Amino acid sequence: MKYRTLGRTGMKVSPYALGAMMFGAMGNTDHDESIRIIHKALDAGINFVDTADVYSAGESEVIVGQALKGRRDDVVLATKASLPMGDDPNRRGNSRRWLMRAVEDSLRRLQTDHIDLYQVHRPDPTVDVEETLSALTDLIRSGKVRAIGSSTFPASEIVEAQWVSEKRGFERFRTEQPPYSIVNRIIEQEVLPVTQRYGMGTLVWSPLAQGLLTGRIRKGQDNRTHRSGLMPVHFDHDGKLEVVEQLIPLAEKAGMPLTHLAMAFVIAHPGVTSAIIGPRTMAQLDDLLAGADVTLDDEILDRIDEIAPPGTEAGPNNVAYTPPAIANVGLRRRPVVERSAA
Repeated sequence: MKYRTLGRTGMKVSPYALGAMMFGAMGNTDHDESIRIIHKALDAGINFVDTADVYSAGESEVIVGQALKGRRDDVVLATKASLPMGDDPNRRGNSRRWLMRAVEDSLRRLQTDHIDLYQVHRPDPTVDVEETLSALTDLIRSGKVRAIGSSTFPASEIVEAQWVSEKRGFERFRTEQPPYSIVNRIIEQEVLPVTQRYGMGTLVWSPLAQGLLTGRIRKGQDNRTHRSGLMPVHFDHDGKLEVVEQLIPLAEKAGMPLTHLAMAFVIAHPGVTSAIIGPRTMAQLDDLLAGADVTLDDEILDRIDEIAPPGTEAGPNNVAYTPPAIANVGLRRRPVVERSAA
């Protein structure tokens, strides 16, 4: 594989990153098979592994730690923290209290003394970003973390974090991990231009749109609910399915599976460093590896732009971050004040 520099960290990473969300109770419960999948990915030249504490409640990190025994120094290892790790309200979020505990838990499960890229899994509106960056800076200075990043942050919050780091002398977010696929191109509007402006590496998740771009989910079928990772994903959006129906013949004409077309599309963007693949089985990994060297010419890319225009979303991304101003109706409506009679 031709390796790329991860932002301005100096670390060289493969254009495919191995996502570990499907290892454990959320996907493949066979630890030995999951380890074989990881080893095959490494043997194929993938040197970037991404997991998170919340994946199968830590089980994914345990599997990754077992798989990397004897190979740890050859891998750029990334994990994340922020999403709930139990019912305790303090075992989640981006506070100093939780991040300091969460990183120790991840180090133990991963059986390593350092994490190459430690990412904040989602924004936390209850915590000042200054506190989060202060804690992450201390983790870097302690040697437990090499670089820090964000995941699924709106462009405005990425910019705010950069400004706070500059003003306060904190370490900067060096990467962003947003969702990106042919059917969800909204990050082309602001997020990718912002990450490029600040020299951040970008590793995109869900390049196959939670399985929609495998070609197995078709218009007219019973696609109401499909289990993918952290929550059910609904595929009853006509917009996404219309795009898929137009992409399938395009891929066939180009002589490639739809999965290869979808992956080649996301890594063709100059703002994308790596695309995260999340195989649950060896067969899924084999299919994705077979397309690792596929490139798309301008004619195909132009046709994709016609089918799914740049900067648009064919349908909502069900597992992306929804800001409080959108999720909470009370933040969009002024309270009704009763007026006394004159």
